Amino acid sequence: MDAQSRGRADEIDPADQWVINPRTGHYELRLADSAEQQEQQQRQRQRPSVSAQRRSRTAPAPAPAAPSPAVPGPRRGGGPPGRRTGRSRKGGGGGRKKSLVITGGALAFLLVGGSVAGYLYYQHLNGNLTVTDTAGAGTGGFRKNEAINILVIGTDKRSGAGNEGYGDANSVGHADTTILFHVAKDRSNATALSIPRDLITDIPACPTKQPDGSTKEIGATKGTRFNNSLGQEGRDAGCTMRAVKALTGIEIDNFMMVDFNAVKNLSTAVGGVPVCLEKAVDDRDSKLKLGAGEHRLAGEEALAFVRTRHAFGNESDLDRIKTQQAFLSSMMREMKSKETLTSPKKFFSLAEAATKSLTVDQGLGSIDKLTDLAGELKDIDLKNVTFTTLPVLDNPAEKVKATVVLNQELADPLLKMVRGDVSLTEVEKKEAAAKESADADAKAKQDGLLQGGRAAAGDVRVDVYNGGGPKGSASTTLNWLQNTKGVSRSSNRGNAPAKVGATQLEYAPNQADQARALADLLGLHAASMKVGTADAAAKTPMKLTLGPDFKEPGTPLAAPAPQQLPENVQRTEADKAVCVK
Repeated sequence: MDAQSRGRADEIDPADQWVINPRTGHYELRLADSAEQQEQQQRQRQRPSVSAQRRSRTAPAPAPAAPSPAVPGPRRGGGPPGRRTGRSRKGGGGGRKKSLVITGGALAFLLVGGSVAGYLYYQHLNGNLTVTDTAGAGTGGFRKNEAINILVIGTDKRSGAGNEGYGDANSVGHADTTILFHVAKDRSNATALSIPRDLITDIPACPTKQPDGSTKEIGATKGTRFNNSLGQEGRDAGCTMRAVKALTGIEIDNFMMVDFNAVKNLSTAVGGVPVCLEKAVDDRDSKLKLGAGEHRLAGEEALAFVRTRHAFGNESDLDRIKTQQAFLSSMMREMKSKETLTSPKKFFSLAEAATKSLTVDQGLGSIDKLTDLAGELKDIDLKNVTFTTLPVLDNPAEKVKATVVLNQELADPLLKMVRGDVSLTEVEKKEAAAKESADADAKAKQDGLLQGGRAAAGDVRVDVYNGGGPKGSASTTLNWLQNTKGVSRSSNRGNAPAKVGATQLEYAPNQADQARALADLLGLHAASMKVGTADAAAKTPMKLTLGPDFKEPGTPLAAPAPQQLPENVQRTEADKAVCVK
C-alpha cells in the first residue's frame, strides 16, 4: 500500500503519494506512473483537445463533462497532497479541508481518534489490527441510537523493543490501566470512568478462546485485585469485560487494548503531548526527571510520565490515575488542535502507531467498524467529556495499605448516573437536563406510557427476574406485589438468563395499560420501558428484569441529576489543562 512496500522509501515521501479524489473529497494513494504510462496518458489528454478544436468550428461548445473518476497523479514540489503544478490552492483545498474536518472530528477519544485516522489508507491498516474473540463477552457491538460503552484497557505486558527494562519482563501482563468510556445516547457528552488496578473485587468465571479454536472455562476468583482480570491464569480481555460488568452493572459493547508502545508511538506521532508540573520530579524507578513548569513529552518520556507512581501526590495508584487522565486529556486536545488537523503526515503517523498497538474485539475488528464508531463520536465537544475515578477506600483488612475497596456510598450515585446516561459535565447541565426530560416525556407519550388508562392491580400479569439486582430481589418484589399491592398474577422466575445494565419492563402494545399500572407501583421511568412490536396472546405475562439500579420495591429508579453527585467524587473535564501536583 505505501511507498516502502513498492521499494521507493529512499526517494519518495509516503505523504506525497496521498492525493484528493475530486469525486469523493477523500485522500487516496497514488504512486508515480512509469515513463511509458506517463507518455500514453499525455497522448490521451492531447487527443480530446484536437477533437474539441475541430468541433468548435462547426458546432456550439458542449456542456462541461462530469469530473473523471480517476484519482489525480502525485503532487510535485512541496505543496499539500492533492495539489499539482498549475492548480490553485483554492481548487484543491476544498476537498482537503472537508476530509480533514471529517477525520479531525472523529478524534473524540485518544485511541479511537488515533485509530480511525487510518481510513486514509484503509486496507494496509486493517492488517495492523489484532483481533480477539471474547467468547460472547459484551453486547456484540455498539449500536446507533443507543448509549455506547467501550472498555479501554492498558496492559503492562513488556512487549516491544526497550520495554523489558520496566521490570517483570516475562509477565503476561495485567489490566494495568482500565477506563470505561461511556458515550451518551444523544452523543452530546461522554464519561471516562477509571477503575483502580488495586481494587479488591470478585472476578467472575469466563470462557476464553484457545489458539486451536476450542473454548476453555476459567474459574471465578473472589477477593482479588482487579488487575488480575487480564493475563493471569490465561484470562483475556473478555474476562476483564465480564469483571467490569459485574462490578458496575454496565453492559460493555466493545473493548480496545493497548500496550506500552501505544503511549510511546502515539505521543511521538502527534508531535509530543504538553504537560504541566507544579514541582520538579526525579523518579529513579520510572526514570522520569523533569523540572517544574510546562513540557512537551514524547516516546520514552511520555511513557515514564504515565507510568510513574512516586513522582506525584501520595505516590499511590490513585494519584497515578489522575496523572494519566491529565495526559490523556492533553493528548485529546492535541489531536483536535489545528496543527494536527492540517497535517496529513501526522494523520498517517497516528494511524500507523495506533493500529499497530491496538487489540480489539471482533465487533471493532476492521477500519470500517472503527470508522463507524468514530462517526458516532465526532461531534462530542471536549468540554462535555469528563474523566472520573470509581470511588474507593483503603482496604480496612490491611495494616500496610496496598489495596482498596469500593466506596459504596460514593460509587452508587456515580454508577447510577452512568447507567442512567446522565452527563457528569457541569457545562450546560441545566439545558441538558431539560432536554433529557423533554425527550423522555416525548418518548413516554409516544409509547402511551403517560397517557391512557391503567389496569387494575389484579389484572396485571408479570414474570419477575433478577438480572443484577440485590440478592433475593425477585422474591422480595414478588411478595411486595402480591401481599401489598394486590398483583396476584405475578411470578418469581429467579435469575435472568443474562444480567442487564438497568431494570427494564418488556411488554406488548396490548399490555400498555398493565405496564402503566406496574410502572406507577414500582416507580419505573420511561427509559425502563420496552414495548414490543406485536400484541401478546391472552394471559401472556409481561417480563420485569431487575437490574443493579434496583434497590427495593417501590423505590423510584430515576437517575440523580448532575448536581446531586457528591462533591468529593473526582472529576476532570477534558477541555481544561491542569498542572499535575
